[in-house]
Amino acid sequence: MGPGRCPSATVGDRGQSGRVIRNVHNASGTPVAIITGGSRSIGRAVARELAIRDYAVVINYLNSQPSADAAVEEILAANGTALAVRADVADELDVERLFGEAMDAFGGVDVVVHAAERMILGTVAGYDLQTFDALHRVNVRGTFVVNQQASRQLRDGGAIVNFSSSAVGLALPSYAAYAASKGAVDAITPMLARELSARDITVNAIALGLERPATPADIANLVEFLVSEDGRRINGQVIRASGVIGDASRNQGT
Repeated sequence: MGPGRCPSATVGDRGQSGRVIRNVHNASGTPVAIITGGSRSIGRAVARELAIRDYAVVINYLNSQPSADAAVEEILAANGTALAVRADVADELDVERLFGEAMDAFGGVDVVVHAAERMILGTVAGYDLQTFDALHRVNVRGTFVVNQQASRQLRDGGAIVNFSSSAVGLALPSYAAYAASKGAVDAITPMLARELSARDITVNAIALGLERPATPADIANLVEFLVSEDGRRINGQVIRASGVIGDASRNQGT
């Protein structure tokens, strides 16, 4: 990927967005990554891994500002560059602002890792439809909104990584609503890859599996490979990564 040029940024304050900037010391040529749901679990591990690889990292969160601030401070303590921005991934104006703040701080965006999601399980017969709508608002609309803005704002040669689930292909009781939402990710990913191929932007998804445990660090390493020069031959794929599906109470931004 051709890394973008990042201007210097000064120590900032916390605005309405809830963003935090500390010790931003980018040199020119530093690539920039936005990680949605980056305050915890896999998203946080991805943010940490990309920061180690000299990315300027924008950590998106919704509800857990303390966790987002801690993730930023963790990166800064390792001499990395980070910024936290509060945004609802299903709100197009929030997502537009998220990208705008990243570009204001660092000059552009090269990588988007969309890890924000909700996971609420229940049988089809017993599933509350308001809960269904809330789940799909984050997992389907949120994926579409983030990918739409990424397709508009990423610099040529960039990369998008979405997150799906192996539950899509498994007949697991109580997973119907969640698996349906992740099926949308599986559909969007290869289609967007074809739409962006002329700009040399890759789009892939990682489907977390069931067979054996995979740590957040394992998944972060896979993300880092997909956005690296070595991973650029992989495009439009949903990669089935062995590992647990996760905690059924999992929410974006917590």
